[in-house]
Amino acid sequence: MYHRFNENKYPSTNIQLDIFKKQLEIIENEGIRFIHPKNFKENLSENKKERKILLTIDDGLLSFYENAWPILKKKKIPFILFVNTREVGSFNYMNWSQIIELHKNDNVEIGNHSHSHEYLVDESREIIKDDILKSIEIFNKKLGKNSNFFSYPFGEYSQQFKNIIKELGFDFAFGQHSGVIDETKDLWELPRFPINEKYGELNRFKTLMKTLPLKYKKILPEDKYLLKSKNPPNVKIFFEENINNLEQVTCFSNEGNKWRNSKISFIEKNTLEIKIDEKFVGERGRINCSLKENGGFWRWLGIQFVIAEK
Repeated sequence: MYHRFNENKYPSTNIQLDIFKKQLEIIENEGIRFIHPKNFKENLSENKKERKILLTIDDGLLSFYENAWPILKKKKIPFILFVNTREVGSFNYMNWSQIIELHKNDNVEIGNHSHSHEYLVDESREIIKDDILKSIEIFNKKLGKNSNFFSYPFGEYSQQFKNIIKELGFDFAFGQHSGVIDETKDLWELPRFPINEKYGELNRFKTLMKTLPLKYKKILPEDKYLLKSKNPPNVKIFFEENINNLEQVTCFSNEGNKWRNSKISFIEKNTLEIKIDEKFVGERGRINCSLKENGGFWRWLGIQFVIAEK
């Protein structure tokens, strides 16, 4: 997941263009196949051992259009550009003429990123739904259709938000929790690796290209919107069976606003309990679990909680 390209003032959401070019080279040299959004569902169930990647870009910023789009267009690399409709045409954002230009290209999907891009996860059901309906109306007017792909603003979602997205007809929705997508993942809670100046550094990027899915049946609590009364959460992961060396899995969390090795234990053969001693603070609580595989690969699973104010 990318945002800005060559916007040095915003290192937390920016990637340098020369680094981006090298990242694309790494993907190609690793033999990882770029997949088209229109074939996304088929790629979840077919050729599961083939390594594939889906590029996504959030917000529709002008620096993407000016700097990255010419590269992707020339290389014919497919991607999703997620657009929040309120900002289209504003300072530093793409306008509708530019978005329509991309929309007409066979390798581009214009995804829905809400209308306002506010912290909708904290809002009532009515406000969330009205905001998304407004974006759908604008998509239909400007592009002739709405996308079946949605990206949660700030990668934050609750069970309520997720249900609204499902009800409004979206087939897939993406967060910003790290991880690898596979056929066991919730289609409205899909992970992505955010890439920026810090987390897009080339050695780390090469490591990300060696990640594999850590498959699970479900994670508790199911609602990732964490009320104060439920913080810290009692986290359980019900893994798929037949994962090699699952007992060697390790997890880290940012409880108490400090990354640390999590206390974990198997309460059943494939059920892992993660003991969170301190409350998650700030806006997000994160847990990352990994498991070393042969050939320098790692199985990876990221979990993100949104910390509620109430």
